[in-house]
Amino acid sequence: MRWEAQLIRPPVGQPDAGTGRVSPKTRADGADKSVAPQAGAPHPHSAEPLLDLPGLMRSVRTPEFDGIVFHEVVAKSALNKVPSGSEMPFSWTINPYRGCTHACIYCFARKTHTYLDFDYGQDFDSQVVVKRNVAEVLRAELGRPRWKREHVALGTNTDPYQRAEGRYGLMPEIIRALADSGTPFSILTKGTLLARDADLLAWAAARVPVGVGLSIAMTNDALSESIEPGTPSPTARFRLLERLAASGIECSVMAMPILPWLSDSEEALSALFSRVRGAGATSLTAGPLHLRPGAREWYMAWLARNHPHLVPRYQDLYRRGAVASKEYRLWLGQQVGELRRGHGFEPDPWALRRPEHATSDAHAPHPPSGVEPAQGSLF
Repeated sequence: MRWEAQLIRPPVGQPDAGTGRVSPKTRADGADKSVAPQAGAPHPHSAEPLLDLPGLMRSVRTPEFDGIVFHEVVAKSALNKVPSGSEMPFSWTINPYRGCTHACIYCFARKTHTYLDFDYGQDFDSQVVVKRNVAEVLRAELGRPRWKREHVALGTNTDPYQRAEGRYGLMPEIIRALADSGTPFSILTKGTLLARDADLLAWAAARVPVGVGLSIAMTNDALSESIEPGTPSPTARFRLLERLAASGIECSVMAMPILPWLSDSEEALSALFSRVRGAGATSLTAGPLHLRPGAREWYMAWLARNHPHLVPRYQDLYRRGAVASKEYRLWLGQQVGELRRGHGFEPDPWALRRPEHATSDAHAPHPPSGVEPAQGSLF
């Protein structure tokens, strides 16, 4: 785990190690919420925040998560309804956490952190809201007579297997609640912590359709460390994929975002598809970088520091908004289509495990009762 790549905040009122400026104190945690800090630049160490978060129980710091504040809240709901008219292949989502210690520069969800009066930059990476009672609330919602057992997706906003999950362990009870209620679900993650719950997922998949997806959009560990510094390396994620495949758990790969001029060369794409196929993925889907508000500013600041020669190209490619030009999307789609066919991937990348593949409840194994140590035993 490359957590050492994360930056630690100096005390409020002391000069910033990167800029020499003293951080303003316009909010309880010392951050100027009107402007997000520079992507990847040191950020002032916040005092214990005094926040008006709904249901806030306490705000916690721990030595093993230096620079991170966990805001533990009592949630009123667990299931989030996807707006009607959405093109998403699911109707409901669950987000046990808001904010994400993966710290992916390009994360489209950054803007959502501003709804909580945090900024979309360092706060998104380091001010994490934890729904401590999410499993209890979920069981109550799934037990309502009007619940139709529609598909539920996890990992659509922030990663449920980010490092915070190693501390709070919310996912096992969420998985049990969904399976016990007969609700199909899917999980998308970059976190190798998912290995802790592999047996539990196998148990759940014997009861309901389960989809497991790993987010791996590049094979270059150095690029990954720069742009998604809080995640396990692609190499570690490929090892997890191999383990899941060997244990009989069907796993898809979401290769998004493909980064223009950074991870979209013929060589890079070919290496990605080859490793995904070799590791045992059942399907793969890929698509270009989207630069929504919040993510756009954070990503472009990172690009200006690390690849300044690409800034004019990106400004032209994304001149019309969050989506790359039509010409680029058509070109990338053609490359991806050829590689998918060449490596034998089916055209439907997000097919769920069908119920006919599952055993009956009478023969299903009992769910694992304990939470095993995270990650260490896998690699």
